[in-house]
Amino acid sequence: MTNEIRGILAAITTPFTADGSALDEAAMHAQINRLVDAGIHGVVPTGTTGEFMTLTPQEYRRVFEVVNEVAAGRCHVFAGVGSTSTAEAISLAKHAEKSGSTGVMLLPPFYAAPNFAELQVFMRSVAESISIPVMYYNIPSSTGVTLNAEQIAQLGDIPGVKYLKDTSGDAVTMADLLANRSDKIKAFNGWDTLTFFGLASGAEASVWGTATVIPELAVALYNALAVDNDLAKGRELWKKIWPICDFLESVNYYAGIKAGCELIGASVGPVRPPGLPLSAEQKAHFAKLLNAAGVKTV
Repeated sequence: MTNEIRGILAAITTPFTADGSALDEAAMHAQINRLVDAGIHGVVPTGTTGEFMTLTPQEYRRVFEVVNEVAAGRCHVFAGVGSTSTAEAISLAKHAEKSGSTGVMLLPPFYAAPNFAELQVFMRSVAESISIPVMYYNIPSSTGVTLNAEQIAQLGDIPGVKYLKDTSGDAVTMADLLANRSDKIKAFNGWDTLTFFGLASGAEASVWGTATVIPELAVALYNALAVDNDLAKGRELWKKIWPICDFLESVNYYAGIKAGCELIGASVGPVRPPGLPLSAEQKAHFAKLLNAAGVKTV
């Protein structure tokens, strides 16, 4: 593992026991080991895919600890931090650093969406509390915070804020950031169906939930586009991957990722309420898409 943040960062699930009442640490170990063995460059726990919104404060922190213990320096760990409270966000960020995380992926406060000046204060407060880098998690559909490319670049002026996970689905803003503002903040795509676009446009990494289900294909796509500059190979791979990404964006995303893990024989337990699992019909369709991409299902 190098100090540079490059490659595929898998947004990982939080495994739960069969009744959903507790963390399944054995499944957490298996998940990290499976992804590292597949060549994944980093993992992002406790994001949207990780159902952070359903975790108790104690569980949240325990996930940081377990993931870093298992990763053991074999891949980067960017711990998702999300809270409506600045004090709690700082506390989580400090625990992520104490646990050994490479950095934190920081959500803006949600529900009462901050204006840009308030967001800058929040980001600075958290970034100043730790010595590891911050990745801003741009997901306006969930947070109510919408930024343009110039504002996102301005966040990069805050010491410690170095990266962006862009889950806006706005390809124009992503293109602007990659072409004109990489000296301010490094933009990573976080919208599944724009993964090819992001990597082909020069993004050095992608934060990608689907990579938890199809890590080998995800790494192959990164290598084709970002390492080997083989556009034809990248297109060939993307034809297999895109239908999977398109499907996952049409359902409850984190439930879809957990269903995918179950389908490949790497169960991570149920989603927590109020989330619901995929229907039998949805799972059957998902299995067909995986098989068509050359992924074995059980």
